[in-house]
Amino acid sequence: MGVERSRPSIYWLLSSIAIPPFSALVKLRVRHGERLPQEGPFILSPNHDSEFDPLIMGVAVWRLGRQPRFMAKGSLFTVPVVGWLLRKSGQIPVEREGSARGMDPVSAAAQLTERGQGVVVYPEGSLTRDPGLWPMRGRTGAVRIALTHGLPVIPAAHWGTQEVMPRYGKLRVFPLRKRVEVAIGEPVDLSAFIGRPLDSKTLNEATEVVMQAITALCEELRGAQAPTERWDPSKHQQKETGRFES
Repeated sequence: MGVERSRPSIYWLLSSIAIPPFSALVKLRVRHGERLPQEGPFILSPNHDSEFDPLIMGVAVWRLGRQPRFMAKGSLFTVPVVGWLLRKSGQIPVEREGSARGMDPVSAAAQLTERGQGVVVYPEGSLTRDPGLWPMRGRTGAVRIALTHGLPVIPAAHWGTQEVMPRYGKLRVFPLRKRVEVAIGEPVDLSAFIGRPLDSKTLNEATEVVMQAITALCEELRGAQAPTERWDPSKHQQKETGRFES
């Protein structure tokens, strides 16, 4: 058991409530769990193809001995009960620059460094739009945080969550014990970008290195090869769930 998991916290209560029904619904297997640091700050960057993904990653991180943390919109922290749970479980309120509800993600990440904590950041920023559920073009937030604060980026991937809850679909309870696999990668080597100005060119190049690492883990889990060209939402203005995204 990791040091974080061994410390008394609200996670003990949350896990006792959530994990039994989770285990009835999902058979979770984690590959290469030893790659997740057992101490110190880190950014865990997984793919994102289902609204069920955060629960999968939260349980996986908890099983590996660390407390799962996510960056959440500051407005959620004002919701009764929900806000209390978010604060007590150490989730991080973030907003766009200028908002009074929370810090911007880069500033918020300074807390991770000071406290030696990890956080899950989805580099795609939203559910993938790739028709085959492969990782699409990433956004630069995760690498901006990493390069600003010197945090390691740990790539991760999962496969099977789409059977539990399809993208923009409803939860599928039956059949029970659907198999979901998670793979943890080695820290991404971003040394080539250290010392460079954090302009769009640097951030986009570094983000693509992270996305390549995530995609390689997806290929391992799926036993298939990803498309040679990454899905780019800016080139595919596609109507989904009643709205246009770009």
